[in-house]
Amino acid sequence: MENKISFVISPEAAANINKAIAMIDENLPELINLTADDRRSLPKMGDKSYAFVSKAFEYARQMPNVVPDYLDMSEFERDVNGFANLRKVLNPLARLVEKLDDTTLLTGSEAYTAALVFYTAIKGAEKAGEPGMKTVYADLQSRYPGRGPVVPVVTAKIN
Repeated sequence: MENKISFVISPEAAANINKAIAMIDENLPELINLTADDRRSLPKMGDKSYAFVSKAFEYARQMPNVVPDYLDMSEFERDVNGFANLRKVLNPLARLVEKLDDTTLLTGSEAYTAALVFYTAIKGAEKAGEPGMKTVYADLQSRYPGRGPVVPVVTAKIN
């Protein structure tokens, strides 16, 4: 069984990480959560639409006589700048979250594979009549009710 990762977070590192996360959260008090329906219904801005929005904003600033009265230019500017600044924070965090997700997937896969190896050994020992194995096997079997052969596969999440 190949071990591809050996991962430990010290209590000090965990505390520092949690403090850093709290600091980020405290420094972004305007952050919100959307409902699933909100997320589906909102127009999305990616790289192409960001170029469109930026160009539209520049033209609107240059031609105020064409800007409708109901378009609040100061809010338009805050939203354009807010989006740009949030992306500067989000992009490195997204890369970090991807690494966290991949590392969590790999460590979980290795732990699950090790548990399956041990479960198979206990199952064999119980069938061979080893003393004390019946209780352990029954306990593990109740938590893993044998859904057929399970072959853990390590995959990388690609966004």
